[in-house]
Amino acid sequence: MSVTDRCIGLSLLLFSITVFVYYTAWVILSPFIDSDHWIHQYFLPREYGIIIPLMLVVVGLTVIGTFLGLVMVKSKKK
Repeated sequence: MSVTDRCIGLSLLLFSITVFVYYTAWVILSPFIDSDHWIHQYFLPREYGIIIPLMLVVVGLTVIGTFLGLVMVKSKKK
């Protein structure tokens, strides 16, 4: 494994950990903090905590379904 692969893997790991910690603090911890606290300025409204992951799942399943459909059509032609 080259140094570039390790750097890319480390950066992806750090990015995913950051997203996980941010989302956990936003969705799980922020409802227990007073709404006028200064920390709420760093988070989107709570509705987006459900809308964003839902849209990501829909887009992801659409891409996977499209890919599988194209592969099945191409394999049937052969």
